[in-house]
Amino acid sequence: MKVFSKIADLQNELFEARKNKKTVGLVPTMGALHAGHASLVKRSVSDNDVTVVSVFVNPTQFNDKTDLNTYPRTLDEDCKLLESVGADFVFAPSVEEVYPSPDTRSFEFPPVTTVMEGAHRPGHFNGVCQVVSRLFYIVRPDKAYFGEKDWQQIAVIKALVKYLGLKLYIVECPIVREEDGLAKSSRNTLLASDERSVAPMIFKYLNESVDYAKKHTLKETHDWVVDSINAVDGLEVEYFSIVDGDTLQDVENWEDSSDTVGCITVYCGKKPVRLIDHIKYNAK
Repeated sequence: MKVFSKIADLQNELFEARKNKKTVGLVPTMGALHAGHASLVKRSVSDNDVTVVSVFVNPTQFNDKTDLNTYPRTLDEDCKLLESVGADFVFAPSVEEVYPSPDTRSFEFPPVTTVMEGAHRPGHFNGVCQVVSRLFYIVRPDKAYFGEKDWQQIAVIKALVKYLGLKLYIVECPIVREEDGLAKSSRNTLLASDERSVAPMIFKYLNESVDYAKKHTLKETHDWVVDSINAVDGLEVEYFSIVDGDTLQDVENWEDSSDTVGCITVYCGKKPVRLIDHIKYNAK
């Protein structure tokens, strides 16, 4: 496995790979890697001749400087994990390498960029689109891999690919969870032990809501999830939106969509740590 910090060095290697008709997969990450990331890399390794993993904490997608500064950075450990699962190239650039000048491009794909995370974190998805489009142009992958935990992000990336007219296939990969149900996340490392012990309640109530929904209205289900999680000491729901899985528009009744997904963001602990998850109801 080779590690690059410079765009030109990575592109020289990829030029040789393409000259030999090799396919290229990209797994974009912000580091602090875990088994969820490993599953994406393994999928790319199985699908492609060459797998590139980017490790870059992107400043333009943070609207909270404290969140940016405290985001875990563990490159040495990340590289050990990536080598163990078969990654070929790691791209770990500096901010100056990715953004030699300020990125003033604006990406808006309403409604997918304006609801949920888009409403609660202004500018977040613009920053995501800035860095992902840069990575797409740098690597020119045949396929790119994203985890379903960030359900809305996948919809945004698909809109970006369509807007840019790229010949690129976005591969969606299932959530990887801890044994107690908590969705694996780099942010989990920021949880104190007592906070970590209550965090699985998020998925517990999401999971139970699937059965609850069979005998209750959509609004009743929504309110039950929010009230149940908020009743747990140390958890506070920022939002819970039950939406159409494709359009991300709010759904009022179960009959209104055949692909209904509940997307949630919860603050956990005193700091607090922001955790996201989702559950599929009558999904396809």
